[in-house]
Amino acid sequence: MANTTAVYARIDTKLKENAEDILAQLGISPSSAIQMFYSKIVLTRGMPFELRLPYPKPTAIGGMTREELDAELEKGWESMQNERLYSAEEVDKELAEEFGI
Repeated sequence: MANTTAVYARIDTKLKENAEDILAQLGISPSSAIQMFYSKIVLTRGMPFELRLPYPKPTAIGGMTREELDAELEKGWESMQNERLYSAEEVDKELAEEFGI
């Protein structure tokens, strides 16, 4: 038998239940999932997912002050002058990916 050791962690009860329900549907034990997670950490030499703060949701124009709106319009104008242009489809795709909208 392989040399093994126990890993103990305290996590939110509901989170554990939800995760274990999904794992059961996938036919994976919690121990196997943790083994996979640790293996991926070793393989990637880091966390197996991106760690970053989420982007804030975009603010509707009606929620901006005049100064904030002017600053956003100025950024847009500078982008146009530097030929950083995007089609409406590209903007819609980016918003959907980043903000789910």
